[in-house]
Amino acid sequence: MAGDDSHVDVLIVGAGPAGLMAATWMARLGVKTRIVDKRGTKIFNGQADGLQCRSLEIFDSFGFADRVYKEANHMLEFCMWNPGEDGVIRRSDRMPDTKPGMSRFHEVVLHQGRIERFFLDHMRKYSKIEVERGIMPESLHYDETQVDDNDAYPITVQLRHLTEQEATPAQNLTSIPDGLFRSSLAEDDTDDLIRKSQRNEGGVETVKAKYMIGCDGAHSWTRRQLSYQLEGEMTDFVWGVLDIIPITNFPDIRCRCAVHSASSGSLMVIPRENKLVRLYIQLTEVAPDASGRADRSMITPESIIKAAQRILAPYNITYQYCDWWTVYQIGQRVGERFSRDERIFLAGDAVHTHSPKAGQGMNVSMHDTFNLGWKLGLVVKGLSPRSILKTYEFERKKIAHELIDFDHKFSRLFSGRPAKDILDETGVSMAVFKDTFEKAAFFLAGISVEYDRSTLVAKPPAEHPTNGQNGTGDSIRQAAVVAKQELAPGAPLGKRIPSYKVLNQSDTGPWHLAQLLRADGRFRIILFAGNIRSSEQKARLEKFVKRLDAADGPIHRVTPSDASPHSVIQVLTIHSAPRTSVDIFDFPDFLRPFDPQRGWDYDSIFVDDESFHEGHGEAYKNYGIDREAGCVIITRPDQHVAYVGSLDDFDDVKRYFEDVLQPIEMQREDAVTRRKQIPIANGDVKGDLKKVQEMVRPMNEVVESAL
Repeated sequence: MAGDDSHVDVLIVGAGPAGLMAATWMARLGVKTRIVDKRGTKIFNGQADGLQCRSLEIFDSFGFADRVYKEANHMLEFCMWNPGEDGVIRRSDRMPDTKPGMSRFHEVVLHQGRIERFFLDHMRKYSKIEVERGIMPESLHYDETQVDDNDAYPITVQLRHLTEQEATPAQNLTSIPDGLFRSSLAEDDTDDLIRKSQRNEGGVETVKAKYMIGCDGAHSWTRRQLSYQLEGEMTDFVWGVLDIIPITNFPDIRCRCAVHSASSGSLMVIPRENKLVRLYIQLTEVAPDASGRADRSMITPESIIKAAQRILAPYNITYQYCDWWTVYQIGQRVGERFSRDERIFLAGDAVHTHSPKAGQGMNVSMHDTFNLGWKLGLVVKGLSPRSILKTYEFERKKIAHELIDFDHKFSRLFSGRPAKDILDETGVSMAVFKDTFEKAAFFLAGISVEYDRSTLVAKPPAEHPTNGQNGTGDSIRQAAVVAKQELAPGAPLGKRIPSYKVLNQSDTGPWHLAQLLRADGRFRIILFAGNIRSSEQKARLEKFVKRLDAADGPIHRVTPSDASPHSVIQVLTIHSAPRTSVDIFDFPDFLRPFDPQRGWDYDSIFVDDESFHEGHGEAYKNYGIDREAGCVIITRPDQHVAYVGSLDDFDDVKRYFEDVLQPIEMQREDAVTRRKQIPIANGDVKGDLKKVQEMVRPMNEVVESAL
């Protein structure tokens, strides 16, 4: 590309799940973006496959979790197989694969290519951003003198267009697709590709960007240009991976299994879609050489299945169809830095690598850019100050270290030889393995992620363990207010808000609260209004709302006069009075904004009451909120709890938003979606009145023809 496209707000390098998550945020927020990838096509076989609860919650916030759930294989049971006293493996335990009640979703498995397809479709729905394939960066220049100039393009990247042959990953000498080119045992081919392409007639272009995100994997070219290192170690454990349709008499082949043999190593069974099964197989006969790396040329699908047969004996296993295979050597590493001056960012495998058996790789990588994307989008638009970008490394580096610490322990427990008895100190206790898996349930599901005090999370200072610094030692700006966690102990500060069902006040429809928190870049004020039948409580509510709606209040400070009042900060109301005792007109107008073309907003006022068909969500009870007095909860655009206070704490609410959102005069002209494009029905359908009429007209025609 040339001309206008030579300048972009954001350049993303790498179109795997982390890169596509970032691009999806940019699409939703209207940020001028390019995303390039050196490979000629998206993934069609293999690679990552496990999707944890939090990832599905995130997909649901974008609006495509249903597509994943429909196609995926659902992981419901986890079985442990261990050797008995006679050395023969037998099932020793069963347990739920996902701990019941932790999320609306449970773990599913679907190959990475389908996940990428859902991202691409969603990007196309909201923007013209498309992945530009067969393109790789070959030089990077960063002008540090422009770092604080919001209008500058301090990043200059030269992109090289590859030929079709150059953009096709090299395959091993088998007829089965493999992922060895991405393996930890593979050498980085980037420099070789650049040299080869320079000898050809491939085109070269220069792109200037305000920001850049390197999502280009463990061999990250972007990280190398910044001279940043991955810190950690490689282990001696080598594992093979097969995606096969198994022919076997092993009874639990359609359950997730951890199998420890007496002396032949370990194996994990991951049942997948379309009768496929993924086997992670420890290759005990393969040892790293003097350089610390195993010789991948000696490993084939045939040698991997033979290792599986030894582990599963006396059960038999073979296959006629293999969809994909690879091999890897376990390494646990974390990047020393996650960004350069909050202009060039690294995410995913570019800053943390680990074993894949706990199903965290694709998940944590996507969560990195889910955290970064909305912050970057709001900063580019001028809605938020650049200072919030410091919280990316501050929040995500901590999670990366927690992941590596867990993986270090889990991979050694999984790869170790089972203990023969309680006196066998060199073996792995299977009781300890089970206990570790059970205790890590919330972590593995992505539910336990908790961010520390910063300008975005108003935790009390005493709860902040890192003294307000990110990984570089830079000071992290602190929130000007302190939340009152005791008013909603079931909505922990810094964590994603748990979801319970509430009813729409107007039509009694039951909604999970999380379904109302769409990934559209908006902060939310969730106003737990309490019992508004009480005249005292109703007066408190009206006083709070009056100040919220004032000209100098937090809403009008950041929202243009011709935009929906809920377009930057959405206000959701959940009261505790019996639904039939009130109606929406008992609430202040501001909580149900009126539009001359569309009438009143019927989708912003909810009640914690029993539904006709789906029981009682008990939201107030589960959050620990007083049903009479209520409280105020602020959530960030990523659904994490930022602040908790009472209806009398309006000044704190105002001060919180003064820190994280900039006034109208500092925003870019296209920062806020104007009234004629405001969302309809909880933010997932866009359009002006003409579009609404176009949607309604066919339904009217059907009714008329029926009559």
